[in-house]
Amino acid sequence: MRGDERVQDGMFSHVSLEQRVPAGHPLREVRKVTDTVLRSLSPEFDALYAESGRPSVAPEYILRALLLQVFYPVRSERLLVEQIDYNLLFRWFVGLGMDDAVWNHAVFSKNRDRLLTSDVAQQFFAEVNKQARRYMSDEHFTVDGTLIQAWASQKSFRSKDGSDDGEGTNFHGRKRSNKTHASTTDADARLHRKSYGKESKLSYLGHALVENRNGLIAAAMVTHADGYAERDAALLMLGQKQQGRSRRITAGADKAYDSEDFVRTVRELNVTPHVTRNDKGRASNVDRRTTRQPGYAVSLSRRWLVEKGFGWLKQIGPLRQVKLRGLEKADWLFVFSCAAHNLIRLPRLMAPSSKVLREQCA
Repeated sequence: MRGDERVQDGMFSHVSLEQRVPAGHPLREVRKVTDTVLRSLSPEFDALYAESGRPSVAPEYILRALLLQVFYPVRSERLLVEQIDYNLLFRWFVGLGMDDAVWNHAVFSKNRDRLLTSDVAQQFFAEVNKQARRYMSDEHFTVDGTLIQAWASQKSFRSKDGSDDGEGTNFHGRKRSNKTHASTTDADARLHRKSYGKESKLSYLGHALVENRNGLIAAAMVTHADGYAERDAALLMLGQKQQGRSRRITAGADKAYDSEDFVRTVRELNVTPHVTRNDKGRASNVDRRTTRQPGYAVSLSRRWLVEKGFGWLKQIGPLRQVKLRGLEKADWLFVFSCAAHNLIRLPRLMAPSSKVLREQCA
């Protein structure tokens, strides 16, 4: 029998916001871990704000909303605030009540900028990794870099001395390089290509150090895009990871890291370079004292974990083309997105093994 259409004239609801979110929803466990992380960061938030004046949007609200923007690809703050207004799941995750007023998108963006120009992303990332420490290897890692397209067009890449004719749209047949040209839209972006046969784009390079047990990101940073940035960033992250440690760790990497200076410096840092041998037409810098060990083959077999993380950051996260301009803001977004990647992985790792097994067999 056909049901009757009812007019939506109800004024009151007897179902709370907490009851409307299913008990088994994945965001419930993510919210628990997020709340623990934000409570530990409360002293850091106090240092960012004045003791007097008009209250701003709570930083806890802003960071939870930004996490939603990473989990559910929302293209702008305007659309994010709009969805928080009518999406009950978003309201619950951010921490707003059913009848609480939502901020204006411009107010939200202005308060967000306070966090973009601070060390909040690295602190948030570090606190998330403290929660995930029991699920992360502290000895075996993989390092790699990925190209992040900047929010700047090719026609903005103009000559530094102003010698370009026209509006920069017809640049075919002209020699352009980062030494003679710069983007007028994003001065920190560099013209770069990841591999031969690919077109050059205005880009940044994102770097990640991934542990080999569950593929969680242990360190992250963004640099200018150039041919040496991947190796330099890897040395910096490995040096920070080895600081204060006497036990040797391993670092897997692809053929691009098979250079004499990188392998030598990594060994000086007390790190074993499990680098894929690049012996095509040349001699590899990774010798038998490394490749003969069983752990070398194991590290190479786990190198796909870093690509899995990059795939999530670009397919689900906001890093295929970053919408913030400047190296500092691009670094903030990359590190924060890496923290979101670890957060979304944690509930499944924290679940009892029997429950995970049942889900896999179902």
